Amino acid sequence: MSAWIRMVPVDEASGTLAEMYDKATTPHGTVDNVMRAHSLRPHTMAGHVALYRSVLHNPDNVLPFWFLEVVACCTSIANRCEYSLTHHFMNVRRLLKDDPRAFAIRAALEAERPEDAFGPKEAALLRYTRKLTLAVGAMVREDVDALRAAGCDDGEILEVNQVCAYFNYSNRLLNGLGVTTEGDVLGYYSPDEPAAPAA
Repeated sequence: MSAWIRMVPVDEASGTLAEMYDKATTPHGTVDNVMRAHSLRPHTMAGHVALYRSVLHNPDNVLPFWFLEVVACCTSIANRCEYSLTHHFMNVRRLLKDDPRAFAIRAALEAERPEDAFGPKEAALLRYTRKLTLAVGAMVREDVDALRAAGCDDGEILEVNQVCAYFNYSNRLLNGLGVTTEGDVLGYYSPDEPAAPAA
């Protein structure tokens, strides 16, 4: 069982659900359980797909895709969401094509020491991500001022804010319904994805 609620199999879908499964199909040609979890209310899948693609895969984003995936991992570690961490750490690995660095990044995130793997700008963004996830009511203007002081512009701050906000939504969908990776093809990117530029 890959969730605590019923998920309609792709080959049994019809009408609106079949259309949404088609829109949610990954580059691997499959529909991940994170989207299948919406199958009893397919209209909710529409918003999920649109938000996911806009925050992680839109070419108008300025921050590198691999770093946005690191933000996803940071949020998912804070929320203890194994599903998202498994998928999106695989994306970090495939985009970086540098496993020692990828695992060093993961260790730094799990130790709550982003400065062990990143310079001041990226580390500041990851500290912001963790606070936004675990202490949203304690956010203050100074949190954004600190990001500017570390070299972030407002558009970059918005990108990280949106990735973090999306994963807080997704992590709660997944953990709240007991969704597992059983049957999923892990990661969005293929193993032969071009390596990300060195940062």
